[in-house]
Parts: sequence; C-alpha cells; structure tokens
Amino acid sequence: MIQKSKSTIITITIHVLTWAVFGLIYFFQPRSWSITVPYQLWIKQCIILGVLIIAFYINSLVLVPKLVLKNRTGLYFLIIACIVGAILLLNIYADEFLNIRRLMDAAFHKMGPPKHHKGGRDHSWDFALLAMSALVLGISTSITTIQKWQKDKQVHQDMEQERISSELSFLKAQINPHFFFNTLNNIYALTHVDADVSRKAIHQLSRMMRYVLYDTQNATTMLSQEIAFIKDYISLMELRLTDVVKIDFSSPAALRDMAIAPMIFLPFVENAFKHGVSASQPSYINITISQNDTVVELNVVNTIIKEQNTNLEEGNGIGLNNTRRRLDLLYPGKYNLLINESTMENAYLVHLTLNLA
Repeated sequence: MIQKSKSTIITITIHVLTWAVFGLIYFFQPRSWSITVPYQLWIKQCIILGVLIIAFYINSLVLVPKLVLKNRTGLYFLIIACIVGAILLLNIYADEFLNIRRLMDAAFHKMGPPKHHKGGRDHSWDFALLAMSALVLGISTSITTIQKWQKDKQVHQDMEQERISSELSFLKAQINPHFFFNTLNNIYALTHVDADVSRKAIHQLSRMMRYVLYDTQNATTMLSQEIAFIKDYISLMELRLTDVVKIDFSSPAALRDMAIAPMIFLPFVENAFKHGVSASQPSYINITISQNDTVVELNVVNTIIKEQNTNLEEGNGIGLNNTRRRLDLLYPGKYNLLINESTMENAYLVHLTLNLA
C-alpha cells in the first residue's frame, strides 16, 4: 500500500513538472517579440493551455481505453478531429472576444511599420496550434498505450509466475509423500527383522522429516543441507541391506555452499535403491556429487534388478517424472539430464549437471 502511494505521488509529480516545462515553452515565444504583450494574450494562452491539458487527460483516461484499446479506431479519430477543430475554433473566438488582433497590431505599430495585414488572420498561428494539439494528443495516446501494454505484460508475468509457483508446490507436495511412503515401507520391513534397528531407523526418519517439513518450505535450501539429507537417506536405506549390496557415496571435500532447490537429488537416489538392490543377488549403487565452481554434478549408477518384489507403488515413476518437470521450471537452460540403461552391463546411469549460478 505504501509502495503504491509512493508510485502515485511520483506519477503526479512527473505530470506536474512536465506540464510546467511545456507551459514555459508555450509562453516563451510571445516574450521574445520585444514588445509589451497585452495581458489579453496571456489570458488566451492560459485558456488554450488549459484546454490542451483537459484534452490530454480526456484522451488518456477515456478515449484511448474505450476506443483505441477496443479496436474502435474509426470513431476515435473522428472524435480527435472534432476536439482539434474545437480547439482551433476556441482560439479564433478567443482572439475576437478579447480583441487580441487589434491589440497586437497596435503593439507592433509602436515598434515601427506593421508587418502584418491589418484585420487579417495570421494563419501560421492556426497551423502552430494545430501541430501543438496533434502533438499533445499523440503523446497522450502513446503514453496510455505503452502503459497499458506494460501493465498487461506485468499481469501476464504475474499470472505465469503464479502458475509456475502453484505447479511447483503441487509437484513438491507429490514428491514428499512419495519419499515418506517408500521409507515407511522399508521401516515396516525392518520391524519384522530387527526391532532395535527399526527404532534407530524411525529416529533417523524423524530427523529427515524435520528437514522436509520445516527446512524446505522456502524455494531453496543450501547445497550442504541437501547433501547431508542424501547421506541420511543412504544411511537409512543401508539398515535393511545385506552384504551382497555395495553402496559407495562421495561428495565434495571442500564444498562451496550455494542455494539449490530442495530434494532435487532425492528421486534419482531413491530410484536407485528401489530398482537397483536385491536381498540375494550381488548388486551395487555408486553415488557421486561433485562441484566445479557453480556447476554441480550428480552421478548415480546402479545395477538393474529385473525381478523386484511388488509394492503398493509399483512402477508409477512419479518421483522421476516430477523431478524432470521441476528441473524444467526451476532451471530452464541450466541443466542437463542424461539417463541411460545399459543392458549389456546391466547398469542404470543417471547424470545430472546443474548450473546454480
């Protein structure tokens, strides 16, 4: 509200200063004639200037919005022609009513022989007023049209930003339940094997939930926090794995902390644990997070286990699909995602390059 008031005050001030400068220019020419200008001329000048100001705002506030911006240009130009004609007629009647022609001829006569045809009209004045009227109305139309275009553009940008924000919130809301659903499934399996380990897992999950529910509410989180979350997730997943599964994780030793979208890495890591490990078959997951200045890379390589036990969320792939969409919205032109399934090596590769600048 305060910002809007300041903007209104600035706009009014600009209009007042603009008309003040225009008025000084408008009144300058008679003062350059080196004669005693009759006060009646100044009265007429004030009247014409006032009419020009009124015409400017009628055009700006009424005619342009109601006619030009609604594609009724024929009627608009007819009304503008009538307004300009009315200003010219007013100028003629003001000259006659105030006897300005006679007074000006007398003033010039005192300075020497008259240079104008006495009793006749100086049509150069009419042409100058015509040009000035067209200039004022043209500026009015241009300013109003540009302001409307800028306003429409800003509204479109605001609507687009709101749409993107709503879509991101929806995608993030889907990712979080997806993560908790799979994790709770894993802890449920642990309760049948080792109660102590399951209690440890629940405690670790509560710490992770605190991060998800409170620390990721903003649009971004810190890279160090995101990496710590991935470490906690891997540690939690390792609780249910056997010795036949090899897990390798590495992250930058000297990390340059930067802002990053929260939980942007999780779906790729989660997918590796969901489809790349087995309780009986030898399998592995290699996860590497590296950083080069503002560029962060995630590499996830895991074995492909063809036969997995069915679960309640079999094969819907909601996490990866949402992450692709989040990357499109949050980092357009700033990321590269390569996903490759090698049947010969029985390996699944994810390589994400993300520029956080």
